Amino acid sequence: MNGADHAFLALERELAVFLRRARASSGEMAREVHPDLEPAAYGLLVRLEDAGQQRATDLAAYFGVGKATMSRQLRALEELGLVTREPDPADGRASLVDLTEVGRTRFSAVRSARRQRYVRKLEGWNRAEIAELARLLNRFNRLGEADEQDENGSRRPGGPA
Repeated sequence: MNGADHAFLALERELAVFLRRARASSGEMAREVHPDLEPAAYGLLVRLEDAGQQRATDLAAYFGVGKATMSRQLRALEELGLVTREPDPADGRASLVDLTEVGRTRFSAVRSARRQRYVRKLEGWNRAEIAELARLLNRFNRLGEADEQDENGSRRPGGPA
């Protein structure tokens, strides 16, 4: 095996560990927001907090899931009192999804605690290293968007994940 192969094997190994830990962390954070919240639905709260009100179809496109999956997840979030839907003034057939005050408060508390964990974990890193990690992850995430655009012929709304 040449050096490039070892580099890609190391990348694959580290990403696998990172993703396994991220999934476990998402589950924990979801339960902190609400004990009955599915881990997959936590990302919806992140998106709504970051981007504001969204149509369900835009959320489905952003996450690359079908309308039925998105509808099921939104219904569950609505039943938990974390999101609300209201008619879209631009299109009466569609609705806009947003966080409720309860949803925003619970999510913000969990997100703040998560950031504090990052601060503790990375306390030995300098700001330039943290910024470089964020820059490289953003660059990697954009590659995934480019792949999706090539496969689907359209770009995900809302920019980089």
